[in-house]
Amino acid sequence: MRKIILLTLTICTTALIYVSCSSSDDIVNQTDPSAVGASVAIDAANEMDVKTGLSVTVSAETAKTTETGPITCATITVAMPNGTAYPKVFTVDYGTGCTINQLERKGKLKITLTGPIITPGSKMTIERINYSIAGLKLEGTIEYTNTTTIATVPQWTRKVTNGKFTDLQGRVFLNSGTFTTKQTAGVDTPYVLEDNIYEIPDGTHTVTTEKGGTLTLTVKETLVKKYSCEFISKGELQVVGGYLNGIVDYGNNECDNKYTYYHENGTAYNLSM
Repeated sequence: MRKIILLTLTICTTALIYVSCSSSDDIVNQTDPSAVGASVAIDAANEMDVKTGLSVTVSAETAKTTETGPITCATITVAMPNGTAYPKVFTVDYGTGCTINQLERKGKLKITLTGPIITPGSKMTIERINYSIAGLKLEGTIEYTNTTTIATVPQWTRKVTNGKFTDLQGRVFLNSGTFTTKQTAGVDTPYVLEDNIYEIPDGTHTVTTEKGGTLTLTVKETLVKKYSCEFISKGELQVVGGYLNGIVDYGNNECDNKYTYYHENGTAYNLSM
């Protein structure tokens, strides 16, 4: 049976990730557990920004205003630089700060769409400009490319390049990686997002700390992400790096911000975003 350690909650990484930690435990003494928290925060932020991109671009396709979701307090502009329907370039400007789902966003997202995101071959590119979520600075580019081969199972590749995450303590985590995303619900209503459910069956991303340590996270059990939920609700990531060797478990498909890191020795850390 896995040994669960319930510890006094301490802020070890960021405002988005809270880590239960204890100086008496070997794993904490030997390596910085903030890398696990940072990696989960990075992935959560990437998912949030893809959600924003989908909300903005689908709203443009349907000529409807999104009443709820990640763009309610942002100023949105759209340009067609070639004078044709595509590419379209959206700028989502959160200004000096607006709060969505209790998380304050600042700065801009530049979203370039080469074609309808439901069309195979189309790509959505998200660039971050002086951008932050809950005070966490995020840099880099996300490419979300439609790679569908079976019409009934829409599929995308999410690639992150030049990722850089700066936490509230000023610590910097570089990151990159690629995930495969498949849509498993809501396929019959392509311009309705709220009923969409996505699964991530494979992929890997790496996080490098300012001390030079590298953490690699690989999908071990398919991740489940509901559009209606800000967080991954099910699945597991294999975590390897330095003295860290274990599993991040996202739980039983409930929409919450909780997850658990199980170290190889059986010790478990209850964490939350």
